[in-house]
Amino acid sequence: MTQQKIAVIGECMIELSQRGSDMSRGFGGDTLNTAVYVARQVQSQALRVDYVTALGKDSFSNEMIDAWQGEGLHTDLIQRLENKLPGLYVIETDAQGERTFWYWRNNAAARFWLDGEQADAICQQLAHYDYLYLSGISLAILSPQSREKLYALLAACRANGGKIIFDNNYRPRLWQSREEAQSAYQAMLGYTDIAFLTLDDETLLWGEADSAEVIRRTRAAGVQEIVIKRGADACLVDTGAEPLLEIPAVRLSADSVVDTTAAGDSFSAGYLAVRLTGGSAEEAAKRGHLTASTVIQHRGAIIPREAMPVQERGVIN
Repeated sequence: MTQQKIAVIGECMIELSQRGSDMSRGFGGDTLNTAVYVARQVQSQALRVDYVTALGKDSFSNEMIDAWQGEGLHTDLIQRLENKLPGLYVIETDAQGERTFWYWRNNAAARFWLDGEQADAICQQLAHYDYLYLSGISLAILSPQSREKLYALLAACRANGGKIIFDNNYRPRLWQSREEAQSAYQAMLGYTDIAFLTLDDETLLWGEADSAEVIRRTRAAGVQEIVIKRGADACLVDTGAEPLLEIPAVRLSADSVVDTTAAGDSFSAGYLAVRLTGGSAEEAAKRGHLTASTVIQHRGAIIPREAMPVQERGVIN
């Protein structure tokens, strides 16, 4: 069996969750969620999963790396920067269960991963990976100059035969303007082979459009495989080589849904765990739905390993 390699690029933050007078601490990040759920659902001999970010040299950063290694993620390409810390966010939950998020991330280490002393050497390694995965947040946290370095890396990876995977995950507050975000996303799509799109995010970024128009626009940018995530509704998959696939979601009763955190991230992970190890788009979409439907029946972004669904392809590590 030939091992392939995927590097997931992004940011993980310290998470403080407050409910009444109780406060708990954990870690959270969209790309980290996806990396963990991919690693849990593939044979490590078939697909190596790296997480790529920058952290500080503090105890919180140490805890993060220890936890990620415990999940089977490779952390060799994570830089440890002097005088930097991970970003921080607080979740406040009111009596009705509504959540409010507060962020402190302007000087977070992850923003500077392409500026560190090891950045060039890391990019040289990443250029030879089979897959690079990143999200709209991975783009948004970078300076314009670092974003250009990222595009150069993506181009080099594709020139070497690698594929780029992008989740649109648009967060307006992270951008100076919608126009800046539109320009960055348009450039990003030009390097993308597989795109995961959420219609709500597409509407926020580009304006109201139906699924057909979103697919048309994304394909015109050069993307070959387009997956539209629609929550509890069927996802849509356009590979360009077959009719549009419409794969129903797993139906759950309302009282089964405990926490929708990481629903989209885990769907993408389930899809990739199958698609990147030889499965069809239909098999991958079914796995994505199964993974997401399992995750939202538990609290928190990362559910206990023993709660993962039975693996249909290979074994969970």
